[in-house]
Amino acid sequence: MGIVIRSAKEIEILAEASRIVALTLDYAKTIVTEGMSLLELDKAIEEKIYSFQAIPSFKGLYGFPNASCLSLNQVVIHGVPTDYRLQSGDILGIDIGTKYKNYYGDGAITIGIGEISQENRNLLSCSFDTLCSTIDSIKSGMRFKEISAILQENIESRGFVPLRDYCGHGIGTKPHAEPNIPNYLDNGVKISGPKIKDGMVFCLEPMVCQKSGETQLLDDKWSVVSKDGLNTSHHEHTIAIIGGRAKILTEF
Repeated sequence: MGIVIRSAKEIEILAEASRIVALTLDYAKTIVTEGMSLLELDKAIEEKIYSFQAIPSFKGLYGFPNASCLSLNQVVIHGVPTDYRLQSGDILGIDIGTKYKNYYGDGAITIGIGEISQENRNLLSCSFDTLCSTIDSIKSGMRFKEISAILQENIESRGFVPLRDYCGHGIGTKPHAEPNIPNYLDNGVKISGPKIKDGMVFCLEPMVCQKSGETQLLDDKWSVVSKDGLNTSHHEHTIAIIGGRAKILTEF
């Protein structure tokens, strides 16, 4: 099908779907406390999304059981909410999707609960800073493989490694669309593949591991961890290419 170029009207609706993601993530940060269960947090997130006349798009997507992916400590992405109660020192990835007027938004943060270690602070800042600096570098005419290379360079410059096999993606009238945007460049060739153009909308999501980027699926068949068994971090923004530059839609 190829990468869809969105009209200004479509981007306006996508921006609202994404703004709801941003508002809900901010709300989640304000209510998370030690002792709260992941299921309690998931329920609050679901209710908040509905309050904006939007739908939590993750619920039922590919069979996923909940409104949000809540990824605890070693889990990088796709964590299934449980009755686990948060403790000081935990780090928690919160990944939210919305559907609004048949368009989708998607975004994620990783936060610390109570006092976290310096090692975990470094991990969280790596995925966040990588996301922000990569977005700042994007312009029309670049190749998507150049984005993958920039993501990898940022992650590895901090002494970490990108998760393999999972990636950022296009978004629009489907929650996942072309192109796939890995956080690494496999063949080292940056100047091949599709170019970035005005009107494209996609999600970038650096997924950061400590020693190994090889993946392992937990028994719930959703939660993805690194084979090194160490803590991980994940941040995500939905962005649109407007006037030759990247505009973050999951901000308010």
